[in-house]
Amino acid sequence: MKKINFLRSLLVVVLAFVANLTVFAGIPENNLIYNSEEVDGVKVSETVYKMNGNILTNYMKYNYKYDDNQQVIENLSQKWNNDSQTWENNLCIKYIYDKKSVTTEYYKWNKKKQEFVLVPDMTVTMDK
Repeated sequence: MKKINFLRSLLVVVLAFVANLTVFAGIPENNLIYNSEEVDGVKVSETVYKMNGNILTNYMKYNYKYDDNQQVIENLSQKWNNDSQTWENNLCIKYIYDKKSVTTEYYKWNKKKQEFVLVPDMTVTMDK
């Protein structure tokens, strides 16, 4: 009798889990839609759209640069400005490779100076 009750409980849990997966599988996370652009098998940009009702609106854009070894050397992110209807620089991440380590430098866009400014506290060097 205990075995049958246990199997019934287990079946209910499994069915509830499957039903939960089915319901949430169709809901995009945070209503974000991603569109990547590749050239020669390498991702060079990615545009992120936000779903507002049934309308997609620009949200973020990422542009990537690579070295000859197809290692990312720069990742530029831009935010969409609804007022001016343009992409605005946000953050630039630069990767510097040497034989034993990778250094990641973060640059934040400065609107007044109209240039990227290094954020030294966020610079990280990691061994390969």
